Amino acid sequence: MRYVTITTWEIADGTDYDVSLRAISEKRLPALKALGASRVTVVRTSDRTSAAITEWPDSATRDAAEKAIEEVRDKVHSEDFARMTGEMKGQVVAEL
Repeated sequence: MRYVTITTWEIADGTDYDVSLRAISEKRLPALKALGASRVTVVRTSDRTSAAITEWPDSATRDAAEKAIEEVRDKVHSEDFARMTGEMKGQVVAEL
């Protein structure tokens, strides 16, 4: 059964959102795809915040990628000047 993670992010004060997003789009999203994600969508939620919705084929694929995902998140913080502010995850149980 498909599995989804939703993470929320905030860029550092004074950081250009577009520059940060470009780095994330070019480096971090492809890294998630390489780890087995089916799809990654980023939604801008305010001037400095975003939500990333990552779809996985199943929870086993996501769980197997856990350590590498943590490394990607560390790079987002140290290199792209963004910090994760929240995470939700679970199996897809309904959709239209």
